[in-house]
Amino acid sequence: MIRIRTRRYFQLGTSLGVNGYLPGYWAKAVYQGAAKGFCVPVLNCYACPSAFFSCPIGTLQHFMVVRAIPYYTLGFLGLVGSVVGRMPCGTLCPFGFFQEMLYKLPSIKIRIPKYLRPFRFVALVMLVFVIPWITSENWFSKLCPMGTLIGGLPWVTISPEVRSMIRDLFWIKIAILIFFVVSSVVAKRPFCQTTCPLGAIYSLFNRVSLVRLRWNPELCTHCDKCYQVCPMEVRPYEEPNTGQCIRCLDCTDCEALTVTTVLGREPAREREGVPGSALT
Repeated sequence: MIRIRTRRYFQLGTSLGVNGYLPGYWAKAVYQGAAKGFCVPVLNCYACPSAFFSCPIGTLQHFMVVRAIPYYTLGFLGLVGSVVGRMPCGTLCPFGFFQEMLYKLPSIKIRIPKYLRPFRFVALVMLVFVIPWITSENWFSKLCPMGTLIGGLPWVTISPEVRSMIRDLFWIKIAILIFFVVSSVVAKRPFCQTTCPLGAIYSLFNRVSLVRLRWNPELCTHCDKCYQVCPMEVRPYEEPNTGQCIRCLDCTDCEALTVTTVLGREPAREREGVPGSALT
């Protein structure tokens, strides 16, 4: 529980830090300072009135629209992923934090089918790369529930000019946001599990990143407490470094699971080739 509380502080701090330009609301203007030229390692919205930084997914789309190669953004995401894998999703992302808070509301709870998880790669390829390249439109940003929450809704609230431009697409955006809000009450992180293109990118690095999880089979009793606390419904003892893991580290309250690096020594049974060694 201590790790979960600490993670909440990081998530809240990131949420306030990357969107802390409060003058944007009464000035009705998007921040255009030097910080806007840099991406944060989490989902954000460039158009949010209080956003200091750019969104990496929005930046990737921009380069697709202008038909250029996003060297800086790809390098930045590759660096983050190669060091910590999908950890920004679990410890920093404001929209992940939002979904986890919604899940705490009393309701029936369901599990998201595993076959829906690969859809995040479809969203990445089609909505971030292919369709923006073909149509010269930032389609993921147009539909992103995070963008609607912190960008679309605030602008509609504070600007009569923006309200006058509401068309059918806005109500589609609202419907998508409502869907993920409602589903977040009954299921763990539905957007992260099935749709987030940034999570899809980071997930490619989990098995090769410098920082990773290690499972010690000698200490594991298969009690499934790690599975119960996991916000992504992962059983770490099956595959500690699966791309589904967001490296929140909640499961490391169990002594059988530890944070290590590629340079760390493996437990004795794993070096001897006992079944399960390949999972690390």
